[in-house]
Amino acid sequence: MIPKEKPSLLQQHSQVRQAQRNICSDKRGCFSGAHQHVEPATAPASIEARMGTRKKVHAFVRVKPTDDFAHEMIRYGDDKRSIDIHLKKDIRRGVVNNQQTDWSFKLDGVLHDASQDLVYETVAKDVVSQALDGYNGTIMCYGQTGAGKTYTMTGATENYKHRGILPRALQQVFRTIEERPTHAITVRVSYLEIYNESLFDLLSTLPYVGPSVTPMTIVENPQGVFIKGLSVHLTSQEEDAFSLLFEGETNRIIASHTMNKNSSRSHCIFTIYLEAHSRTLSEEKYITSKINLVDLAGSERLGKSGSEGRVLKEATCINKSLSFLEQAIIALGDQKRDHIPFRQCKLTHALKDSLGGNCNMVLVTNMYGEAAQLEETLSSLRFASRMKLVTTEPAINEKYDAERMVKNLEKELALLKQELAIHDSLTNRTFVTYDPMDEIQIAEINSQVRRYLEGTLDEIDIINLRQIKEVFNQFRVVLSQQEQEVESTLRRKYTLIDRNDFAAISAVQKVGLVDVDGHLVGETEGQNFGLGVAPFSTKPGKKAKSKKTFKEPLRPDTPPSKPVAFEEFKNEQGSEINRIFKENKSILNERRKRASETTQRINAIKREIDVTKEALNFQKSLREKQGEYENKGLMIIDEEEFLLIVKLKDLKKQYRSEYQDLRDLRAEIQYCQHLVDQCRHRLLMEFDIWYNESFVIPEDMQMALKPGSSIRPGMVPVNRIVSLGEDDQDKFSQLQQRVLPEGPDSISFYNAKIKTEQKHNYLKTMMGLQQAHRK
Repeated sequence: MIPKEKPSLLQQHSQVRQAQRNICSDKRGCFSGAHQHVEPATAPASIEARMGTRKKVHAFVRVKPTDDFAHEMIRYGDDKRSIDIHLKKDIRRGVVNNQQTDWSFKLDGVLHDASQDLVYETVAKDVVSQALDGYNGTIMCYGQTGAGKTYTMTGATENYKHRGILPRALQQVFRTIEERPTHAITVRVSYLEIYNESLFDLLSTLPYVGPSVTPMTIVENPQGVFIKGLSVHLTSQEEDAFSLLFEGETNRIIASHTMNKNSSRSHCIFTIYLEAHSRTLSEEKYITSKINLVDLAGSERLGKSGSEGRVLKEATCINKSLSFLEQAIIALGDQKRDHIPFRQCKLTHALKDSLGGNCNMVLVTNMYGEAAQLEETLSSLRFASRMKLVTTEPAINEKYDAERMVKNLEKELALLKQELAIHDSLTNRTFVTYDPMDEIQIAEINSQVRRYLEGTLDEIDIINLRQIKEVFNQFRVVLSQQEQEVESTLRRKYTLIDRNDFAAISAVQKVGLVDVDGHLVGETEGQNFGLGVAPFSTKPGKKAKSKKTFKEPLRPDTPPSKPVAFEEFKNEQGSEINRIFKENKSILNERRKRASETTQRINAIKREIDVTKEALNFQKSLREKQGEYENKGLMIIDEEEFLLIVKLKDLKKQYRSEYQDLRDLRAEIQYCQHLVDQCRHRLLMEFDIWYNESFVIPEDMQMALKPGSSIRPGMVPVNRIVSLGEDDQDKFSQLQQRVLPEGPDSISFYNAKIKTEQKHNYLKTMMGLQQAHRK
C-alpha cells in the first residue's frame, strides 16, 4: 500500500465528525480518516441453502485482461476476495483537502485472469446444481460497457472452449438429467429482451411462434412474477436448447461506439424452467425451479462513449434502468425500508422474484483494470458491495401431482380392502367380497331375479350393499327387456298406423278391419295411432349415379416457385427416386450415428486405459519402494497390481476391436455417401427436366417433346436449381468425425450452431430472391 500523508488538526477534526455521521447513518461500511472500508457481512464462498434459511447474495468480480493494468491503483488481497483502490490526492484543492484516496472492498471472490471454466466452477455450478434440487437461482452480470458481461454470460459461440455461463449451464442441466434415471425432468426455456423500456421475445422469429399481436406485459400472481405473452419452449435435448439460445442471440440488438464495437443495447434474461417428477408412483410431490441468467446492458458515460442519435437514446434508457436497479438494491439492503421500488422500470419489475426473493442470487461484476476507467470501476464495486447486503430466503418449490395422488389413494383403498377381508375372515364372513362384480356374478343375480318374478324362488340371499344395488339394477334390466319383447311381438303381428292418416284408415276399412262402432281394432284410449294394415307403396326409384368428370389440369399463367414445385415433384413424378434418396440418407445417418457412438466408446476406453496405466505405475512405484520379491527368478506382485494388468490387457483388446469397427463403419459411410450424392444429382436433374417442360417451355413447343419427336427430354438448358441444403451438413458431419475424438461433448454445441447459421442463410437468400423478383 502507498503510505498516507499525516493529516493536520483541522483535517483530523473534520474526519472525526464525518466518521460519527457515517457510523449513525451508513450501515454499509465504516469510514476512518481518508480510508473507506466497505465490508458487508461475509458469506461463505460455496453456495448452499436450506429451506427457510436466509442468506446473503454472493458477489464476485471479474477483471477484464488488459496490457495497461493500473498496478499502483488496484491491489488484490491475498485471500483473493478483496480489492483495494488507491487514488492520488489532487494538489489543486489546496492544503485543506478531505478528498478520499483509499477504498477497500470485501467480496466473495476476485476473478483475475480467470478462464471461462474457472468462472463457471466458481460462480454458477452450485446455483445450477441446486436448481435441479428445487431451488430457484439467478446469475446476473453487471458492469461498465465493454467490460466483458456478454462474454462472461454467453461467451464466444465460434469456439467451444470459450463458451460462457449460459451454454455451460444448459450442458450441466442435461448432463445431470442423464445421471438421474429415477426422475423425469422436463426442461423449458424462454428468452426475454428489455429494449428502451419495451419487452420483446427473442424467440418470436421461430416459425411456430410468430410475432405477438398484443404487447407483452409483466403480471404478478401468488405464484410470482411472469411475463404474459412470452413464449416458453420445451427442450428434450441439449442440442435443441443450444439452437434456441443461438436463435435468440442472433435477434439481440447491438450497436458500436468508441468503448465497444459490439455493445449490447438491451437487458436480456434467459430463463431455464425445470420440473422434476419421481418415476416411482409413491412420490406424489414434484419440484419446480427456474434459473434466470441475466445479461445487463452496460452503463456508459456519454462523454467517453461518444454516443449519438439512436445509440444516445438507448444509452439514456440503459443508464436510467440501471439507476432504478441500484435504488432497489439500496432499499433491499436497508432493513428499515418497508417499500421496495420494483415497479419503477421493467427490469426491476421482471426481476422482483430474483432480487430478495426465494432464490440463490449471484452477481458477477465485470470491471476494467485500467486507470482511465477507475471511476466506473469504483461505481461497479460499490454496486457489488450494496448487493452483498441483500438477503434472500431460498426454499424448495414443492407441488403435488393430482394424478399420482389418485393412484396413491387407490393403493390405500386396496390396502383397506385387504384389512377388511382379514376382519371378515376373523368373524366367519369369508364368503363376503367387496370387489366389483364380474359378469358371472351379475348373470347369477339376473337369473335369481327372473326366478323370483316367475315364482320359482321365494327369496334372494343378500350378502352386502353392493349386491343390493345390483339386485335393483337387474329388476330394471328385466323390466326393460320385457317391454321390448312385447313391442317386438306386436310389431311382428301388426302395422302401426297414425290416426291422422285418413288414406291408411280408409284402406283398412275396405278390408273389414273396423268394428261396428267405427273404431280400429286394437285402438287404445288417448293414443294417436291404431293397429291395422297399411297399403303397400311402390318402391322408390333408384337415383342415377352421377359420373365423375375429370378435367385436364390447366397450366398456370405464372410458374410456381421452385421450392413449391420441388415439393410437388418429390410427392408425384419424383416420388420413387425421392424414396430411394430418403432410404439411402437414413442408412447414411444411421451409420454416422453408430460411428459417433463408437467414437465416444473409444474415447471412454482410452480415458479408462490412461487411468489404469496411472494406477499401475503407482503400484509399481509402491512395490519398488517397499522392496521387490522374487521366487525362482520370477517377480512376485500383489493381487491389486495383477488385476490392473489384466484389466489393462482387456481394455486394449476392447480398444482394438472398437477401432476396427470404426474403420469398417467409415468405409460404409463413404460408400453410402456416394450413393446419396448420386441420388441427389439424379433427383435434381429429373426435377430440372420436369420443371422446364411443365412451366417454362411454351405450349406450342410441347408437341415437339412427345415421343417420336426430334427434341428429347433433358435437352432444354438448365440454370442453377435450388439446392437441398445438405452440402454444409455433409461437410460438418465429415468434420465431426475428425474433431469428435478431441472434444466429444462439443457435438451438440456445434450442431446447434451450424443449424442456426443454415436457417438464417436460407432466410437471407429467400429475401434476396424475393427482392430480385420484385425488381
